Amino acid sequence: MAERSTAAVDVAGNSGDEPLTAKAELATADGVAKTGEQDTTGVDAEETGTKHESLKSTPPELHSGHKLAGRYRLEECVTRLDGFSSWRAVDEKLRRAVGVHLLPADHARARSVLAAARSSALLGDPRFVQVLDAVEENDLVYVVHEWLPDATELTALLAAGPLEVHDAYQMVHQVAQAMAAAHREGLAHLRLTPSAVLRTSSGQWRLRGLAVNAALRGIRSDTPQRTDTEAIGALLYASLTQRWPYEDDAYGLSGLPKGVGLIAPDQVRAGVHRGLSELAMRALVNDGATASRQEPPCTTPEDLVKAIGELPRIPPPEPAYTAPPEYQRTTYQQGSYARTTTGPMGASAVPPQPPAPLQGRTGKALKWAVSALLIAALGLGSWQLADALMERDNSSGTSNTDTTDTGKKSGEKKPAKPIAIQGAQEYYPDGKAQHAEDVGLTYDGNSSTYWRTFSFKGGPELAPFKKGVGIVYDLGSTRNVSAATIGLHYGGDHTTVSLYAADSLSSSAPIESMSRIAKATTTGQELKISADKPVKTRYVLVWLTAAPYASGDQYSGAGYKQAITDLKFTG
Repeated sequence: MAERSTAAVDVAGNSGDEPLTAKAELATADGVAKTGEQDTTGVDAEETGTKHESLKSTPPELHSGHKLAGRYRLEECVTRLDGFSSWRAVDEKLRRAVGVHLLPADHARARSVLAAARSSALLGDPRFVQVLDAVEENDLVYVVHEWLPDATELTALLAAGPLEVHDAYQMVHQVAQAMAAAHREGLAHLRLTPSAVLRTSSGQWRLRGLAVNAALRGIRSDTPQRTDTEAIGALLYASLTQRWPYEDDAYGLSGLPKGVGLIAPDQVRAGVHRGLSELAMRALVNDGATASRQEPPCTTPEDLVKAIGELPRIPPPEPAYTAPPEYQRTTYQQGSYARTTTGPMGASAVPPQPPAPLQGRTGKALKWAVSALLIAALGLGSWQLADALMERDNSSGTSNTDTTDTGKKSGEKKPAKPIAIQGAQEYYPDGKAQHAEDVGLTYDGNSSTYWRTFSFKGGPELAPFKKGVGIVYDLGSTRNVSAATIGLHYGGDHTTVSLYAADSLSSSAPIESMSRIAKATTTGQELKISADKPVKTRYVLVWLTAAPYASGDQYSGAGYKQAITDLKFTG
């Protein structure tokens, strides 16, 4: 992808509002690091090579409990910097937590913030924290965005130590793909710091502050793709080493030793994955090849995505072995007669002895009586059993062959058990989602609701227009998956679906990194897929590569399309 170096990128897109107007120059290798001061410090970035506009206003005097637009109630101020403030708030209308950026309407960057927020909202990519509202009202400009209470900042994750190699791989892959998609739409982030990267409880990585964070601070770059690529390289470097790749400390991480320069991650910390170490250097060092391998530098997120695709697949770590609980014997098994007891003052007391066996004529008589009773009971039981078998044979006319058949039936396989679905995420490695917000309708137990694709002009095979569309499902834990039953909204010629075992609930992991479980085709409205043998996995991708032709409806025009109404996995 060609780099637009002749002019600064307009992160406001085509909204008609003025672009970002700060004068940031981030061409140096340490430019990304030095724009990464903590939001709460209030440090002006001018001394580090990033210039801010002069401010005309002070932050508005707001407090907890203040309500915006009659619905957004401010709860807690999390940032107050450069004339704006950021809050955790509650949308009382929808009863959910949201985030709010606030600044005076006459602030020097108010127009740019509104333009950036509107452009970011138009992208609609679920890999980014979504902008929900952008309003100018009562001398205030405020931007409302999603608040993810179950997500954890990369800053907090790195405070505990470097990421596992598979987590670092997933992080850089998903972040690079998201930014590549954003740049294809003309949007840059320009402030990709560890606090802007979030990992959700499902393992997905999401980015917040696309265009908006830079607009709030007046940050601008003449080489936006290069700036974002270096920032991704810094994030990967920090994830591998728990060190910030520049001399200055930032985000709770120690910088590199003074005067040493930029050294590879595998020279900072032992055991670092060699391929990821070189990938970080290719993103950070943009004026030449890496020292160990003569690979070209990565100057755009698209370059980074291609470089990641060339790496060997990094599998998730094997689950740790947990020893079964120690077998506890009962008092009877331990043998109360074999235990010694401790008497007063710790002295060992003599264990109780079992009663002596009966002696003399009485004992012998009892033994003979018990023996006779046992023999009689056995004889009576045998006679009753034989009588019952004869009656059964006479009444039903069964034979030895029936007994053999019954034995065969008892050896048949047990019926497959349904597997509950714990979560789902639409899968779109090309960065273009279908209807990501509706994936939950595929397993809600209601056959009248469904997730649908767009209507395509070519078909039934979606390629080459689109490789496929699908959904990744989370089964909650590693399970044996042997089959799936998929309810389809449209019948006709024809629907083709494959099942893949995935490593995570990622919407963009390469399909080449997954293992195919099974594939099936149907012309009806129900598709059953069965594997040759069960496959152990937690995440399953349902990948649709062919769809039948259907007429237009209230949702879309005529074309090749499909919708999933009800899906069940069994194992």
